[in-house]
Amino acid sequence: MDAGYRTPLLDLFKGGDVAADVRLLAAQGALAPRAHEQLALLVLLVTDPDPQIATTAEATLGMIPKEALSGFLARPDVSSDLVEFFGKRGIEPAEVAVESDDVFVLTKGDEPEAADDKDDERSALARLAMMNVPQRVARATKGTREERAILIRDPNKMVAMAVLSSPKLSDTEVEGIARMANVSQEVLRVVSSTRQWMKNYGVVSALIKNPKTPVAVSMNLLPRLTDKDLKMLSTNRNVPDVLRTTARKKIVIDK
Repeated sequence: MDAGYRTPLLDLFKGGDVAADVRLLAAQGALAPRAHEQLALLVLLVTDPDPQIATTAEATLGMIPKEALSGFLARPDVSSDLVEFFGKRGIEPAEVAVESDDVFVLTKGDEPEAADDKDDERSALARLAMMNVPQRVARATKGTREERAILIRDPNKMVAMAVLSSPKLSDTEVEGIARMANVSQEVLRVVSSTRQWMKNYGVVSALIKNPKTPVAVSMNLLPRLTDKDLKMLSTNRNVPDVLRTTARKKIVIDK
């Protein structure tokens, strides 16, 4: 069932490309920090082929007060599929929507204690080095800025996608990620396909100038560059030849 809500992390779950230990963590309610994402994961996992995961997700759903669910279902941004799912379980939208997400954030599982946002890279690296994949996924969605900067480069795709799904991720951080040449191409592709982030010219410019960005993505974004940045790109030997050549041709055509 499609809950009508998308994040990079949810897309991985829907694609079935998630290890059982991470699915179990999500089924316990210890992964998603937002109400929409939390419910979307639980609704997906109640039909998981692993009986333990399905049973755990069902039990976690049962922990959420019916009044809170009814209030949530009354929100205008909740999909009809989600309303139908809970309607079959006897839970209908309330007359008045409830905006608070607190009741849906169920912190369970073996998650290390959070650090504050004054964290530094050395302490973050030391802390993350002691974590397994499920713990790193959880920190990616709920951790500090320093932790996100490290985890976005994690070789495990699930961890990096969790960073991109974090509600704490700022536009400044996304722009920084778009500049990174040591992240996976999949990370840069997801950034380029997220409409909200692509409204930021700094992100667009950073992606085009990043030699790691897939050429098809960079070429598609090229028309959005200012004349000044286009001219700089035409002489930038760090980008693929086809991009640099196309930039030169565009400068000539536009004159």
